[in-house]
Amino acid sequence: MPNKILKLSTLAILIAGASQASAAVYTVVPVDQNSTLKEQPYFDYAQSGAPLEYSSTGIQDSGTDASCFTADCKTEAYNVTSKASRGTEGTPIADTTPYNQNSQDITTQSQLRSYCENNLGYGICDIWADNQFFGRDYSENDVWNGQGLGGLQKKQAAWINGYHSNTQGLVDGAPVNTFAEDDAKYDGTQKDNLGHIIANTTDTLVKGTVGTDFVYGVTSSALFKNATGKPRAFSKRGFVNINDKSVQLAPVTTSNELVSNMGQTQANDAVAMKDGNLLVVGSSSYAPSFYAQDRDGKFREDTNKLPNEDDILKNSPKDLDFNRLKQCAISPSNNLYANWECQFSTFANEAAFWIVDANGTKTSVAASAITAGSDNNRAGLAVIDKDNDSLSFQASAQAVALKGDDTPIAVGYSTADVRDDFYAMQAAYFTASADLTSWKRTLIPGLDIKPGDDRDFTYTMANGVNSHSVIVGDAKGNGTKPQRAFIYQVDQGNAEFFDQLVPSLFFKDSNSNAAAINNNGQVVGWVDVEASNGAEARHRAFTYINGAAQGPLTTGGAWMLDDLTNDGGAANSIANSYRIESATGINDAGVISATAFYCAGGYENLSKLASCNGDEQQVVVKLVPKNTDAVIQPRAKDEDKPYKRSGGSLGILALTALGFIGFRRRK
Repeated sequence: MPNKILKLSTLAILIAGASQASAAVYTVVPVDQNSTLKEQPYFDYAQSGAPLEYSSTGIQDSGTDASCFTADCKTEAYNVTSKASRGTEGTPIADTTPYNQNSQDITTQSQLRSYCENNLGYGICDIWADNQFFGRDYSENDVWNGQGLGGLQKKQAAWINGYHSNTQGLVDGAPVNTFAEDDAKYDGTQKDNLGHIIANTTDTLVKGTVGTDFVYGVTSSALFKNATGKPRAFSKRGFVNINDKSVQLAPVTTSNELVSNMGQTQANDAVAMKDGNLLVVGSSSYAPSFYAQDRDGKFREDTNKLPNEDDILKNSPKDLDFNRLKQCAISPSNNLYANWECQFSTFANEAAFWIVDANGTKTSVAASAITAGSDNNRAGLAVIDKDNDSLSFQASAQAVALKGDDTPIAVGYSTADVRDDFYAMQAAYFTASADLTSWKRTLIPGLDIKPGDDRDFTYTMANGVNSHSVIVGDAKGNGTKPQRAFIYQVDQGNAEFFDQLVPSLFFKDSNSNAAAINNNGQVVGWVDVEASNGAEARHRAFTYINGAAQGPLTTGGAWMLDDLTNDGGAANSIANSYRIESATGINDAGVISATAFYCAGGYENLSKLASCNGDEQQVVVKLVPKNTDAVIQPRAKDEDKPYKRSGGSLGILALTALGFIGFRRRK
């Protein structure tokens, strides 16, 4: 029967709230989300009026502004970037390779399921894969007619069935338009073969803003219609918007026609340089990866990168043939947009940069590749692993900062040949010469990937860096071993894991993510709040202080943001209406962008995992530090200890895929 006795821990919080009202360290500021996706047409046989899902992606830089811990900050200051989604993405537009898998062999429902079983460890990988492939809320009675929301199948079947936008990038809740909506902005050598552009068919992701002028991110090509089908010019391209201009970030210069036309790029981070120009870092294709040479000069092919037509559509009117896909690389002239197969092209990618001036003009520099190498050789490696034809060279710059001498340091990952045994993506940082014409790659020590089936990490990746060359990132486990967030100071020993630095918050085998670090040394990300044998579980946002104290946050300390937003008020207080699920960015003023769960009227008590008796929504919030004598008030302890599972666990990534918005009730 329900327990009607008020818990002492809850009562203590309520009493504290009566004497210390509004004592939270951060003010929770909801960000209105005004995506136009809901107004755009969608497939007649898909659900109409389904709610969109929102999640944060970053926070506007604060320039030279003072910290909000020492100066009053207006809650409306600093834009939050976010995305709206109708349903599942299938393969996320944010990833250089799907789910950061070097193999790129995630094109079918069964391959999605295998990825989940081998890397995520969920106990419901069949359901997760179905939702990623067929879309959210698909009907089990007729999975093939495309009525699910989003899903990989819709992207693949677009050549025949068409496509409607599924993901939209936002700045402070307002939609962002890019060059990809304008057919005049396409400039490939085969653009005349594309046909006529189809409206409302792009997927966009805003990664961030710099100042009030620059907005950057990633967009898919629009869909076009020609005599043979409905092609995309490319799968994804980086973009920069400045005022009324939108600049396309094309691949690094190459003589390969497939790459120059259909190669992908990504704009992952950017920083304003001393001359006012914008330095954008990300990744760029440089060679096809489905048919390429290994270091012995032997051409290797991976047929798994092309699905069977029956894996996409039952009774498909067209077939798919790998020999035709090979021709997209071997003899691309005039046929790239005439063959369905070319739409499935995959690429080897390298870390890259672009410079955009204040007028929205790409500035010419001596090189735009960060990864060292020439022709089809990068960092001393060929495109294809000599022993594993599914593995190709992959590198990306995920974040960038300017050091004290105004030269950049970029961080991300790069492929290494582990003991001459297999290609693996490893966390790295890249330092540049003053004129940016040469870059040096250094793998981050202490994150070694080792040969063998039971290795600790499948890949490692750096996600953020500050001007003092302090780097944060993740080392991904294999589903039975956790993903572990790390921090590393360049030239000072090895990377350190947060579960070793702060074991009280990062308990044994908990999954964690370090998303960003500001120049004051404050880190934000997320960590599991329940145990699940290595599989990602329900989690909450955290912050960690690597530098000087920030207000009441002391050096070396880590806190759940749920505790720092707790004002000790009544259960229906504003602060108790939110639970901060993940933090995605932090600027030097200390303002944090985050994704949160919202319960109208407040959760039933002040604990982190309290139930919502009404509708719980996933929303975007901004957390603004208070310039007061704030008091850290840990939330009431949950009635249950961290939830133990004997099998796999379903985390927020899978929940989003399944179309849930958080956990409706605490189990």
